[in-house]
Amino acid sequence: MRQNCPLNIILPRQQLLPTSGSLAQAGTPLEEQFRTGTLRPLAFAVLMCYEPFAKRMTDSPDPKKTGPRLGPVVVLAVAVALLAAGIFYRYIRSGGLRARQAPSAIESFVAQGLVDLSVPREARTRQNPLSTAAGGADVAAGRELYQKHCEVCHGYDGTGKTTAGTGEYPPPPNLSRAAVIQRQRTDGELFYFIRNGVRNTPMPGWQLPDQQTWQLVSFIRNLPLTASASGTKPAPSAPPAHYVGSASCEKCHSDIYARWKKTPMANVVRDPREHPEAITPDLSSGDPLITFTKDDIAFVYGSIWKQRYFKKVGDDYYPYPAQWDVTHKKWKPYVVKDDWWVPFYPADNFQRPTGALCDGCHSVNYDIKTKAVTEWNVGCEKCHGPGSEHVKNAAVAAILCPSHMDYVAANDTCIQCHSQGRPPQNPIDGKYYDWPVGFDVSKKLSDYWKLEDHELGKTTFTHFPDGTAHKNRMQGNDYVTSLMYTHGVTCFTCHDAHGTEYPANLRKPASALCLDCHGANSPNGPHAPSLAEHTHHKPDSAGSDCVACHMPKIAQTIGDVNVRSHTFHFVSPAATDSMKIPNACNVCHTDKSSAWSTDALRSWAELSPWRMAH
Repeated sequence: MRQNCPLNIILPRQQLLPTSGSLAQAGTPLEEQFRTGTLRPLAFAVLMCYEPFAKRMTDSPDPKKTGPRLGPVVVLAVAVALLAAGIFYRYIRSGGLRARQAPSAIESFVAQGLVDLSVPREARTRQNPLSTAAGGADVAAGRELYQKHCEVCHGYDGTGKTTAGTGEYPPPPNLSRAAVIQRQRTDGELFYFIRNGVRNTPMPGWQLPDQQTWQLVSFIRNLPLTASASGTKPAPSAPPAHYVGSASCEKCHSDIYARWKKTPMANVVRDPREHPEAITPDLSSGDPLITFTKDDIAFVYGSIWKQRYFKKVGDDYYPYPAQWDVTHKKWKPYVVKDDWWVPFYPADNFQRPTGALCDGCHSVNYDIKTKAVTEWNVGCEKCHGPGSEHVKNAAVAAILCPSHMDYVAANDTCIQCHSQGRPPQNPIDGKYYDWPVGFDVSKKLSDYWKLEDHELGKTTFTHFPDGTAHKNRMQGNDYVTSLMYTHGVTCFTCHDAHGTEYPANLRKPASALCLDCHGANSPNGPHAPSLAEHTHHKPDSAGSDCVACHMPKIAQTIGDVNVRSHTFHFVSPAATDSMKIPNACNVCHTDKSSAWSTDALRSWAELSPWRMAH
């Protein structure tokens, strides 16, 4: 073998050939490797290194006649090419064409850049002629098209985390609202990709009329907001900051601020001197429960289901022993008898301060030592953390946003107040507190709050026997037991705390909201040909409203006024008989018995009789 063979530089000699022998000699280790194909891509290069073949390629008899010797250069080029071919061959044989692997960062960057460049300027600037209003007909039509054509790969929220989507190479582009905003995708670009597809990817060019394509664009702009459900992350963090109050947000976020000011969140407690309209009932009606006047009231609490009245004594507030039932428009006594903290406080309302039992959730930055607050009510910084740095620097990194958190932290933003529990370390400075003292959204709620325990099979002040919430302000206790919670669906998927035109600050009517993720024969269910065949009620009737069956009003807020369950479990009429848990059927059909409801469900052929029996 030639001593100056290029392959001697690339590979040690002993790895290429035996020190003696011939390629034609059967049984040599090298021949066996050639026969099995391991070194086949390098065979020609090896021959090039042998006399006389290589000699003819590299030796020139007369440099004056033949010019410069190009043989070594050719040999080196061939060797490099064959080495590259061998590496490529190795890549292919080792699974390089599998679709399950993730593209490299460089490949993704280059591919995304090419996709962006492929959109003609005139297509990029096209405007959607249809409405993108959340509750509009175009968005509803787009939802049906999306569930039919797109959801199997892109998922109900556009993130592509589906059985098909996670097995595609390249993976489907992220269509979630956050991703579309981050990439500054225009309506024209979305239309272009839906119409033309993307070559060498699973994305086809859909042959849809323009109107339907624009309806898809409208719905993509309204995809449900979700959070990562792939596991918890470290607690979110932001630069050190202090509280500045919601008014500091108005300058840059005037529209959001104006909407928020009208929400129940911004009006939990109100000073009647500033808001005389806050007092709903007539205090001069002569009802014996009214032992106070307007001038005695420091704060009015509530306005939707009930209204209570606080008196200020020193630096704390205390509730009067009367409350107004907003639904029935009548006065009722107010004395808490069953909550966990009752044994630690006297029965007299004027020895039960709201500072320890209420104010931490009805204010921003309540200080248990000074009893001072940054502001009363659920202000911006209750959900976004201290905002001074964001006021100085409007960058997203200078403020916390629940939509950028994992599903645990995102939901904990609401659960901190919408749950029944107690601090793990209680009492604190000699007092028992009924809210997570010291928590803000940059921290881990479970370090500051423990959800109320429950003994299965037992009905308590807080729970039904199966663990479902028995009272109001337990949406968090319910929700963490639901499948929705574990799939990354968050409180803000359905609600917008900044304010909407719909009840409970829903993003759209409840009947439309659920159908953003669920639809007839969709991967998320229901598994029925149509919604009517799933509900066994007429379309657009109360019985076909998703929340009527999956979120019945069974959690008590005052008297016989209840709020909706948030487990999304279907409680069967049989459970009412065995555990006295209200069921959705008889919440509506109040003139019927649970036995009647059970018999009706047994006639629904698609339901398991075993599930209806429990």
